[in-house]
Order: sequence, then C-alpha cells, then structure tokens
Amino acid sequence: MTQNKLKLDTLESWLWESANILRGSIDSSDFKNYIFGLLFLKRSNDVFEEEVENIMECEGYSREEAEDETYFFLPEESRWDNLKKHTENIGIALDKAFAAIERENTSLEGVMTATKFGDKEKLSDELLQRLLRHFNQHSLRNEHLESGDILGDAYEYLIKQFADDAGKKGGEFYTPRGVVQLIVQLIKPEPKQKVYDPTCGSGGMLIESARYIAEQPNGKVGNNINVSLYGQEKNLSTWAIGKLNMILHNFMDADIRKGDTLVDPKHRNEANELDLFDRVIANPPFSIGEWWTPAETNIETKLDKNGKEKKVTPQYNSVVSDPYARLQYGIPPRGYADLAFIQHMIAVLKQDGKAGVVLPHGTLFRGSSEGKIRQALLEADLVEGIVGLPSALFYNTGIPASVWIINKNKTEAQKGKVIIIDASNDYKEGKNQNEIKPKHISKIVKAYDEATEVDKYMRVVDLKEIAENDYNLNISRYIDTSEPEPEIDLSKVRSKLKNLVEQEDTINTRLEKFLNELGL
Repeated sequence: MTQNKLKLDTLESWLWESANILRGSIDSSDFKNYIFGLLFLKRSNDVFEEEVENIMECEGYSREEAEDETYFFLPEESRWDNLKKHTENIGIALDKAFAAIERENTSLEGVMTATKFGDKEKLSDELLQRLLRHFNQHSLRNEHLESGDILGDAYEYLIKQFADDAGKKGGEFYTPRGVVQLIVQLIKPEPKQKVYDPTCGSGGMLIESARYIAEQPNGKVGNNINVSLYGQEKNLSTWAIGKLNMILHNFMDADIRKGDTLVDPKHRNEANELDLFDRVIANPPFSIGEWWTPAETNIETKLDKNGKEKKVTPQYNSVVSDPYARLQYGIPPRGYADLAFIQHMIAVLKQDGKAGVVLPHGTLFRGSSEGKIRQALLEADLVEGIVGLPSALFYNTGIPASVWIINKNKTEAQKGKVIIIDASNDYKEGKNQNEIKPKHISKIVKAYDEATEVDKYMRVVDLKEIAENDYNLNISRYIDTSEPEPEIDLSKVRSKLKNLVEQEDTINTRLEKFLNELGL
C-alpha cells in the first residue's frame, strides 16, 4: 500500500477511476451511491486503525482496550482486512459491514444501508473484488493525507463529476458551485449562526456557508468553524450522501434529517413548533406538482333554515393540511410548489433572519394564486432583492432561474424597495452547462451591496412602481437591456442614393458603348 502523502489531484483521479470500474454494470446516476459508501468504509477503517495504534503507543493499552477508547468504533465484520478475504458473496458481506457500522454508531442509522451491494445481477463478486482492490491502493489515514480537508474536497469533486455524468438526474442532488457561492455571498451568514437548508441535497450549500463563515473574524474556534448546520432531504440516497459529506468535511454535529420538508418538516422543538434559523438557503426542485395533501374532509352536521339537521361536506379542494401554518401569504397551485418552499423558509426565519433561494423565472410573473402570494410578500416588504441568472446553469433544466433574497429585518434604506439585477449575461459558456465564475459573482455581489443603480444592469425599484406593474417582478419590466437603434440621417441617405444612381448611369453608358463596338 502506498504510504506517500496523497495529493488532491491523485486522490481525485483515483476515486474517479472507481466509477469507470462500475461503468456498464449500473446506471451512471447510481455510481455515487456505491462509491461514496466504499469511500466512507475505507476512510473509517484507516482512521480507526490509526487511532487504535496511537492509543496503544501513547497509553500503553492492549489492542482490545484501545479499540474501546476510539471515537468511532468499527465492528469486526466492517474492517477492511476482513472484507478483503471474501471471494464470494462479497456484496452480502458489505451489506452486513454497513449494517454493523450503523448498529454501533446510531447517528448513522439509515445512512450506510441506503445502498444495497448484495444484488449479484448488478454487482458480481468479480466486479466487487476489483473495486476492493482498487480502494486498497491508497491509505486514507490522516497521516497519509496532504491536508486535513483534502478528503472533503475530493468528495466535492466526485459529487460534481457524478452530476456531470448523470446529466439531468444530477440536478437532484447538486447545485453548481458558482450559484451556491453567489447566494452565500448575498445573504452573508455570520459566526455563531444557525444555517438551514430545507432541500439540502448533498449538502453543498451548507458547506459553502460554513466556508464563508470560516473566513470571517471569529469564524473559527480552534479547528472548528463557528456555525451550526441543519438540513432536510427527501431522497434517501441523496440524504445519505449529504450525511457522509458532512462527516468527511468534519461537521460531525450537522443535523441532516430525512423526509419531505413541505409535508413533514423535521426540525421542530418540544412544543412541536418549527425551529427558527438565522440564515436559510435552498435550491428547491423547480415547480414540482402534487406537493400537498388536501385537508381531511369531515362530515359536519348543521341546521337548515327549518331547524332540521342536515349533513354537510366542507369543500377542501384548495385547502392544504399544514399544522405549522406556514402558508400565511396564500396557497400556491398544486402544480407549482415554488412559493410553498419560499413560505416555509420565511416561517422558519428568525425576526432578524435572511434567506436566499433559487426559483424558476415563472415565479416572478405567473398570475392567479401565485400572483396574489407575490403581492402579499411584496406588501409585507419581505423581498430584499431579485437576481436574474443566466440560462443553462442547472443539470435538471435549461431555463433561466432567479435568486430571491428574503429579509425580515430590512434597514431603513432598504424598506419599500427591491434590488433587481439582470445577471443573465454573467457566465462562461460551457459544452453542456453554463457556469458562473468568481469574476461574475464579484460583479453581482458588488452591485447588490452598493445598491447604486447601474445602467442596463441593476436598479433599486420602489414598491410603488412594482404595484403599478400589478406586482409583476419580470426583470425586463424594470431593466431595459436593449440597445438603442442608430439614428438615421435622411439627407445623407438621399445623397448616397443619388450617388448610386449616378454610378449606375455611368456604368450603363460604358456598357452600351462596349456593346456597340462589338456590333451587338
């Protein structure tokens, strides 16, 4: 086994090669589930062995005594040397190994067993042997890594690569990093704050928020970043990846829960009230339908005009069953959950909190119930800013999106106004997806923070003007990016036409002369 310190580029190419081993056996969108599980298993084994050896050396303990003192206990059936010995039913052995880890470490319940290795139709013993041999090439002990956070960086690289490889399906668990960095820099999380993502996917927005905080004064306490991270994710395998992502980035206390946020928000206090957060950040799935369950229909007994009892069935066709009273500004249509997510985010914000959320462009101008909700949000003066993004940034859609910034505690200068930015041209063109680069982020954030109007790019729009536009936030209504038509000098045009006519007459005269000389 190689003992040299692993550099990031070596680690990245080594891990990505494991995907090539799987290629052709399973769908590329599922690569991540298997590889992340094996990566975590190998890392857990190597760190466990490293810790046991250090305790034995420093404390003079026996191996058995040292194992009992480890921070993360790895049961016998989960240890790498034992798994390497299997030549058949390897997938079943791996499933048992992951189940044993969960049994010994309750915080990982449901995480390790979210993916099943025991299906020989997908993963033969020969294929799994190749994978185990591949993962055995390098040690993932702390002493053999170039830096403490290199594994987290490599993990992020893999998430990006898997999203690229999975194409449209990649959008289910990954938000492009440039978009994440932009939102984080717009909402500016601070040390000691609670940051929450209700649709956290693989956890990239939470990790980027923590990175931002680490660069602020008092952003770190010792080696730990001074922040509390919370998230919820509906998809089981994506939730498991998010949990592992937090651990590999050393956010051991991150509270990432599993479930549908709109139906069953998991972060609640003992009184069954929603927990509140300082910053909320999210990229919810765009315009999902069938997002709510109608309230229970109870048969009521009422008296008619003659005083006789009659059975009445209340009409709940447009009523949402939500015991947490999140939809204070209106009920979105059942086919579009976008403004339900934003109302959930508002409901869990502290009174001085701020949120940033990616929503499809349609939320800026769609009418009916969504128009009424948008009006209510604007009249409550909760919308601090709107940033129109370029098209083709996301894996799951080519349509342009927008960033909504929600602020429950606007400054006096911000009250009654909305910052609107047209950043649709701020991108680097890519083969499959466009990309927001650091220079684009800096330009957008600078314009937003300075709140000084930039021609054809940014305006601070008064709510009175928005009301005059029926609370339509379509960016083109407020920022005219068209170029003026050049003025036409009619006298010059007439003079040019006259010259052309004269030239034509000259040519005709010469042509007639040549034809006469030729006898034609």
